[in-house]
Amino acid sequence: MKKIIFSFAIVAIAFVACQQNSDEVVPNQEAAQIDMSDFYVHTNVDASKASSDAKNDKCQSMSVLNRQLKENPSLENRMFAIEKHTRTFIAGKKPSGNPGGGNNGGGGDPPPPTGYTGTITIPVVVNVLEDANHPVTQAHINSQIAILNADFNNNNPGTSAIPAEFASLVADADVTFVLDAVNRKASSKTSWGTNDAMKLSSQGGIDATDPANFLNIWVCEIGGGILGYAQFPGGSLATDGVVIGSDFLGENTAGGQYGHGRTATHEVGHWLNLRHIWGDGRCRQDDFVADTPSSDAPNYGCPSYPTVNCKSNDMTMNYMDYVYDDCMYMFSNGQNDRMRAIFASGGSRESFVQ
Repeated sequence: MKKIIFSFAIVAIAFVACQQNSDEVVPNQEAAQIDMSDFYVHTNVDASKASSDAKNDKCQSMSVLNRQLKENPSLENRMFAIEKHTRTFIAGKKPSGNPGGGNNGGGGDPPPPTGYTGTITIPVVVNVLEDANHPVTQAHINSQIAILNADFNNNNPGTSAIPAEFASLVADADVTFVLDAVNRKASSKTSWGTNDAMKLSSQGGIDATDPANFLNIWVCEIGGGILGYAQFPGGSLATDGVVIGSDFLGENTAGGQYGHGRTATHEVGHWLNLRHIWGDGRCRQDDFVADTPSSDAPNYGCPSYPTVNCKSNDMTMNYMDYVYDDCMYMFSNGQNDRMRAIFASGGSRESFVQ
């Protein structure tokens, strides 16, 4: 009889232990449920359909990313971890309980993750590699900071033209940019390319200023008709930031249709972990944002509405497309969630809000 009682006791202890162990692994199980099956980093940057626009390659961020991935294979793992954190953050923002049930359904909105609420202030350092033929004045710099603040706080006047289809999706990212310093260095180099030389004093450029706590913007003649490029979260701190062509910084008549400061808005979007709105692929390749329609290529010029691709209307006015500066005037709520995620607890740019 004692043996039977002893056996039952062992079974009971084992059962309790299993229950305790099960409880302990629940967070890991939840994290494992985040679907990463569609994640990609390498892209075929030549996949975009041809256009007569002279600046097809206005943004070189994806080409630069491909180069960095080749040079540093571990970058892909870091970007995978950042993407998983982003998706976990966004999943945590979803209401609990039955859909549509609200508090009456026994749910309600969960507390937002740390770092999600409130204005995010980003100090900016502008590094100018001066070319006498492409002057960058303090007025250009000041206007660029003002444009960034307008665009990331939903104060672009162009939003008055937003189609009804997208009106409820316009985001106020609540991000403020503050100019901290301007560094200038004379240079006779007329074409810097996209190998990050402008970011390194050893190669004639200007070293980054504390990139964990400052957004560094390099301004120079990139060459090849390129307007700008950015480094995504996860890359080397030594090269972290964005690069803007001299004629395309702020309000600048030399930039023509691209002379109204939206190149910086677009590139800072990449720096804040946004992909091109068409996903740099065809209809089945996404930008990881639920509320931006699928598309198969960038749009150029100033497209009329509706512009249809992939059986839906393109959000051509999104800052992450390639249209003229005056024809882009919104981030979506889903894009805002992605940007906010990198400032949340454990995010790749959390240091900006600590």
